[in-house]
Amino acid sequence: MIVRKRRAVRQQILGELHAPDVVAAMHRAKVERIAEQLRSHDASRPVSLRKKAPPHQVPKGGDLRRRDDKIDISDLTSILSVDPVHRIAVAESGVMFCDLVEATLRHGLVPIVVPELKTITIGGAVSGCSIESMSYRYGGFHDTCLEYEVITATGEVLQCRPDNEHELVFQMIHGSFGTLGVVSKLTFRLVPAKPYVCIDYETYGSLEDYRTGIKRHFDAQDVDFMDGIMHRPDKLVLCVGRFVDEAPYRSKYDWTKIYWQSTGTRLTDYMTTADYFFRYDRGVTNVHPKSWLGRLLVGKLMSSGNTLRLADKLNFLFKTDKPTVIVDLFLPFSKVPAFLDWYEKEIGFFPLWCVPYKRVHDYEWIDDGFYRGMKDELFLDLAIYGLEQKDDRNIHRMIEEKLRELGGIKTLISHNYYSRDEFWSIWNKRNYDQVKAITDPQNVFRDLYTKTCLAAMGRTA
Repeated sequence: MIVRKRRAVRQQILGELHAPDVVAAMHRAKVERIAEQLRSHDASRPVSLRKKAPPHQVPKGGDLRRRDDKIDISDLTSILSVDPVHRIAVAESGVMFCDLVEATLRHGLVPIVVPELKTITIGGAVSGCSIESMSYRYGGFHDTCLEYEVITATGEVLQCRPDNEHELVFQMIHGSFGTLGVVSKLTFRLVPAKPYVCIDYETYGSLEDYRTGIKRHFDAQDVDFMDGIMHRPDKLVLCVGRFVDEAPYRSKYDWTKIYWQSTGTRLTDYMTTADYFFRYDRGVTNVHPKSWLGRLLVGKLMSSGNTLRLADKLNFLFKTDKPTVIVDLFLPFSKVPAFLDWYEKEIGFFPLWCVPYKRVHDYEWIDDGFYRGMKDELFLDLAIYGLEQKDDRNIHRMIEEKLRELGGIKTLISHNYYSRDEFWSIWNKRNYDQVKAITDPQNVFRDLYTKTCLAAMGRTA
């Protein structure tokens, strides 16, 4: 009985139990219920969203969202359609990538950019700027999206595309962290896939050679996937993957084995396509438990979803004065040597995860001055996971200042120390305010600076 019930729930998520018109009607009913919650809410109080998936921002002990009134969107978990002919999928924002990949692989297709953790949702991938190893060719997941359905704070429902009257809303939803409304449905492109991925590990002894290797593959566009692990300054591994039809063996990194460590010892590896996408699900370079014995005993339980749920419940244990550094930062490719030269001297923490990222266009959510004089089409995302702050320096702030100097930017999932003026010299306040006036005129979702730099840090001012 329990097995049948679980199977039925999974089939409903994958859109297999109902005819298309029934699926559409069910979605409309969910949207109306959420819109009514927003219309009836007391606008003098801030709101946050109650979701089925765990939160994927870096856990922060004093985050004020935990005290907010909640808008329940936990049932937005259905895949509404997969069109294998036009390679387009439509799904609700709470669909997790593990379910999406399972559904699309049945048609020999996958989302073009699949974030590294199974329980990241497609709505979260847009609002939180998710990228991965296809990003060197396609940009972020948001760059593969064609349309968003957005429920405003006043209960209106907008259909937002890059070619209609809500085109600026469409562009600004990316990186907005839920401050511009509730994304309830997304339409996005898919790409053909094969059952397996073969990964080759190219090891370089210097940053100059490493960058040459990245640029060679970027120019040739000769691999399906590209990311890397910087084990230390003189051991830099580039992981380049290709879809393949067959595999002589299949590796899994969901228990005792750690993927990032394997990149330093192997020459080649094979995985199923789904296992490749979620090879970092137990942690990117911060796998827990750290010991082999600990992973043997409880490693199967420590998926990203379970770990993040536990961290959110135990948020009171997290340090607020010297929080652990977990941050993704984006650098123009030409500025990577200058940053890493500074980083090695001032911080020197390794390993780093790195993801080449194509700047698809000049994004509307970034201030116009950010791109002035910039010629780089390619960026490099450097991810720092688990750096403990042990002296009086604020490493988060040091990184923010260095990024401003070099024309880089960071995601806002981490601890943020920007002043208000500094923040709005990087993010585009003119465009943001224009959309905010349409989608949240009474600021019930908080504005982007307040939410990510004040409320998330336990501050009101």
